[in-house]
Amino acid sequence: MIRARLSLDEAGCIVGFGASGHSGIAPRGVDIACAAFSVLARTAYRSLQGLEGIELRGKAEERGQLDFEVRRQPGDIGKARGIAEFLAIGLDDLARDYPDALSITIERYSEG
Repeated sequence: MIRARLSLDEAGCIVGFGASGHSGIAPRGVDIACAAFSVLARTAYRSLQGLEGIELRGKAEERGQLDFEVRRQPGDIGKARGIAEFLAIGLDDLARDYPDALSITIERYSEG
């Protein structure tokens, strides 16, 4: 099973993401749930990399693992919020389609 945690700040932007495991519903290389998860997570990471004012610290020490933290400067947060929404919706849909393959926790923090 893939276990993932998505942490969002009070503005709805990603501050942290962690995932590990494999869905186990098919062999590696033909597992559609793992492939879909990987595309969502990597696209979100790469999209954040391209934003001005975003600092990423991440690691993928082995296959089936990705962890990153996001620090952002004040300013236009529209794109960062959009990326977070894209990832949260995609992961939620994937977890609904493959409940035995993915467990996702979305943490939302508020100021104060």
